[in-house]
Amino acid sequence: MAWYRLVMFAPLLAMLLWATIGDLRRRRIPNWLTLAIAATGLMQTLTSCATISPWQSIGGLLVGLALTLALFALGALGGGDVKLLAAAGTWVGPLLVFQVFLAAALVGMLIVLIQSLCQGRLRVLLQNTLLLIINLVHIRELGIEHTQATGQSCRSVDKPLPYAVPVLIALVAMLLVRGHLP
Repeated sequence: MAWYRLVMFAPLLAMLLWATIGDLRRRRIPNWLTLAIAATGLMQTLTSCATISPWQSIGGLLVGLALTLALFALGALGGGDVKLLAAAGTWVGPLLVFQVFLAAALVGMLIVLIQSLCQGRLRVLLQNTLLLIINLVHIRELGIEHTQATGQSCRSVDKPLPYAVPVLIALVAMLLVRGHLP
């Protein structure tokens, strides 16, 4: 039975792996790929081996979109990253895409901490993080433009983290934890 579940999620995992490789190489996730993930996620709900219902699929899309839009507005995520999590939501539904979002944040944080430590920039990362938190707490007084500019100027690593990496790791981890993968 576990192998059957693996087959059900194989298209999603393959497309996410493709997105991850592209994101690592070019720091870009093509629109056609996120559209393919979303379209196949919605279509698979209409088959006999659906992972979720059509309404859960639409809910997953909307939750994935809502969770990442604020980060996009602040310049912390790119448009492809927003579309990637929303597209993954069509396969896993609102609850699991929320869990993937949280797990991806933790995975991403660990990757950035390790990367900063290896580059000798951990102190800069911690200072920039504190500055960003202060800006977010006072966003009403400072304005969103100021907060965005601060976020853009507070780069602590040489290259920004390709968001597809933590999303793929988090999704696989959540599917394993929930018993969807062998």
